[in-house]
Amino acid sequence: MSKGVVYLVGAGPGDPKLITVRGLEAIQRADVVVYDRLASPRLLRHMKPGAEKIFVGKLPDKHMMKQSEINRLLVDLALQGKIVTRLKGGDPSVFGRVGEEAELLADHGIRFEIVPGITSAIAVPAYAGIPVTHRDFTSSFSIVTGHEYPNKTYSSVNWGNLAQASGTLIFLMGVANLEFICSQLIEGGKSAATPVALIRWGTWMEQATLTGTLTDIFDKVKAANFQSPAVIIVGEVVKLRDKLAWFEKKPLFGRRILVTRARSQASDLVSQIEELGGEAVEFPVIRIQPPTKAAAQQALGLALQRLPDFDWVLFTSVNGVERFFEELRDRRIDVRGMSKARIAAVGPKTADALLNRGLLADMLPPKFQGDELLASLEAELKPGQQVLLPTADIAKAYIPAKLRELGLQVTEVDVYETVLETSGGAELIELLRQQAIHIITFTSSSTVTNLLRALQELGVSDPLELLAPCRIACIGPMTAQTAEEAGLGVDYLAEEATVESLVAGLYQP
Repeated sequence: MSKGVVYLVGAGPGDPKLITVRGLEAIQRADVVVYDRLASPRLLRHMKPGAEKIFVGKLPDKHMMKQSEINRLLVDLALQGKIVTRLKGGDPSVFGRVGEEAELLADHGIRFEIVPGITSAIAVPAYAGIPVTHRDFTSSFSIVTGHEYPNKTYSSVNWGNLAQASGTLIFLMGVANLEFICSQLIEGGKSAATPVALIRWGTWMEQATLTGTLTDIFDKVKAANFQSPAVIIVGEVVKLRDKLAWFEKKPLFGRRILVTRARSQASDLVSQIEELGGEAVEFPVIRIQPPTKAAAQQALGLALQRLPDFDWVLFTSVNGVERFFEELRDRRIDVRGMSKARIAAVGPKTADALLNRGLLADMLPPKFQGDELLASLEAELKPGQQVLLPTADIAKAYIPAKLRELGLQVTEVDVYETVLETSGGAELIELLRQQAIHIITFTSSSTVTNLLRALQELGVSDPLELLAPCRIACIGPMTAQTAEEAGLGVDYLAEEATVESLVAGLYQP
């Protein structure tokens, strides 16, 4: 068996978007990802199907696996011929012990690559509004391990020289020894009034910053019960924080938001949440797939063969548009067959999906929901006209019933099915139990019913009780009605049935 390869990857300081392109490629290629707690678990979404993940992280009071055991694990996995990605927080070469891991790999003739990451020593202060250098304060900085103990016989840190240095001092892994660090710097001659900042979980949603001076920072940390992991910054640049802090001022900073939308549609909602400083937790409770029932497939095929007969084609979702054109392609049916038909779309996203295929919607309601679509169409509809309605298998009956009341001939076809999805449920339940999810977004009635069903199937006896601490945001009145009927209180209803309007409500008080 040929030997595998090991990528020793710096994952960056926490924000998953701060990983390098090469680091992301290594995750995507890996057969096994070995990771610790300072590497964002959201990066694991990029693993290929079937890849294994192994947690070897350390907690402040507990080592899950000794470093020597991690080194050996990487060797053993590579000797099995696997592609291994060792994912480490920050940069692997900055107190990341990458040298020890690489040495053992080299001793066994295993090919490896060190992929640098953005070190927390620089990135975390930047996210707190503290640049480590500034022409008005200092042109140098030092990165120091804070993992030095007062009773250590030999110290690798020359505290006297460090105290006299004019640059910014950055201590990693030093919260437990903060009192010792401050006292050594003061004893070495550094002014007791020197500004100090501690930044906990920098670049993460939980980021918190505490400032003081060498004299009082330890007491402040103790009073606030300020825990690791945190970066310690000592120097005049700390004074810039009040003016330059930006990350913590984002509208959704500190809010973890559950996105229940199907993964194929979630990217726009996720990106808007993250752009505003929130953390999006994806748990797509529905999966979109082609119709599987023979009767539905047959009815769809017959309807598409009759495209020239229809006077109207009404699209009520982006999914309906996507699946409609996939069916035309797969069945080799020419879209020009519907040249006689006028086209209506329920909202701008649905209209955009049509435009991407070279079709302009003839009708677009002022408000983006089904009853508004019918109201805007009513003057144009004539009894006897034929209407094609490509929808989901669980679509509401309101629109076709109303069209038939107006004397139109309606052909409803299922172009897609929505299927319950529960993957990633264990992690979500843990977050909910910790009350670490602040807002839940629902973008359709099916996301409401499927979330409750998914939690029940995952063993939650009372889903409503588990979800009770969360605020509920719905994209439209039908979705809100479904949520309320299920026993969920709706805290926010989007003014318009759009992702933009939904997100705008998430940072209202």
